[in-house]
Parts: sequence; structure tokens; C-alpha cells
Amino acid sequence: MSFDPSTLVYDNKGLIPCIAQQEGTGEVLMMAWMNADAVAKTLETGKVTYWSRSRQAFWIKGETSGHTQALVDLRVDCDRDCLLAIVRQEGPACHTNRRSCFYTSVVEGEEVELMKPMV
Repeated sequence: MSFDPSTLVYDNKGLIPCIAQQEGTGEVLMMAWMNADAVAKTLETGKVTYWSRSRQAFWIKGETSGHTQALVDLRVDCDRDCLLAIVRQEGPACHTNRRSCFYTSVVEGEEVELMKPMV
């Protein structure tokens, strides 16, 4: 059965959330948005491509920073409204130069920084 990105469930702006997870470790790196064209480009090139809501443009992860995400596997959730990209991340995934965008924990009502920038 061939995959058709138009069969996914997108929000009213034509977007679907995509969680990036590190191959092998399962570490959750980030979440960003894709539209049908970004999904297709990701599958076609093997370079994870997102849709920037602020710039209204495609962005290939690492295109300017060098912190690339190579697609290993793309998974669709049971409701077809969320994607999981298993990736091979080079360098930090977060624009703050941290390994993961999820570097803040809420502990007893207080924010705790879990990791410092890598570079």
C-alpha cells in the first residue's frame, strides 16, 4: 500500500505536528509542524523538512546551522493526526543550541533547566 500525505489529518491551517526522536536512544528532540508538501519533501529527500509558521516557508532542519536531521523512519499515529520522525540528529536540535527543545522541567511549581547549550 503506497503512502499518500493527503490521507493525513491536518488542522485548519493544513498543518500536522511532527515529533523528532533520536534513532537508537528514543530521546525526544523537538516538535515542529509539517504540511503535506513538507511530508512529501521529507520522504523524497531523506532530509527532515518542516513548515515555518512564522516565515510561511519550508525549512530543512540544519540547512543554515549544520545541525541536520536525516530521516530514518516516518511513523503515523493511530488517528493519522500526528507524525513521529525517527532521525539521525547531528549536533543540537533546539535553536537554543541544546540537544533537545524539552530542556525545562516543572518541579513543584518551579521551572528547572535540565541542560545547558551544547555550543
